[in-house]
Amino acid sequence: MNPAVQWVTLFYMIMAGLAMGLAYDSYRVLSLKFNFPKWLNAMLDLLYWLWAALLVFRMLYAGNQGQLRFYVFLGLFLGVWIYFLIFSVTVRRFVLRLIQSVQYMCRLLWRLVEILIGTPLRWLWRFIIGLLKLLGRILWFIFKLLLRLTKPIWVLPVRWISPQLSRLTHSAWIVKITEWITKWRKR
Repeated sequence: MNPAVQWVTLFYMIMAGLAMGLAYDSYRVLSLKFNFPKWLNAMLDLLYWLWAALLVFRMLYAGNQGQLRFYVFLGLFLGVWIYFLIFSVTVRRFVLRLIQSVQYMCRLLWRLVEILIGTPLRWLWRFIIGLLKLLGRILWFIFKLLLRLTKPIWVLPVRWISPQLSRLTHSAWIVKITEWITKWRKR
């Protein structure tokens, strides 16, 4: 293997180490900010290490067709070390600011939807309820007016039927049937 391929492989491994550090810091800030449950943290840890392994082996294959040498581990160590020495604090702050920006934008978008859609819908709902109440009161007034206007038509038959109905309910055979039903229920 010629030295140019070894230097390219070393460079790829340094880049893989930097990417692993970047992904780890981003994941760490996200998991601390959102307080994931323990089982989800474990699953995300597993996914991180699977991704890191795939990244390293892909970069290793691109650099020297997958040959594992000492300088591969040296490159990974150097990449992670350089990342944590130089970029870690900046990346954590950036990810935190990015999360805050996304949360702010979501709140702003929610407020905009609430103003543009929610408020008119509430106004429409109040208008419909008020209109239905007004229609109900108008219909109730018309019903009461119709009752007063038609009182001579329906009061006379009710007065005529009322004594007949009273005599019917107090007749002997109705009384016997009701007594029989009450006795039957008590058993």
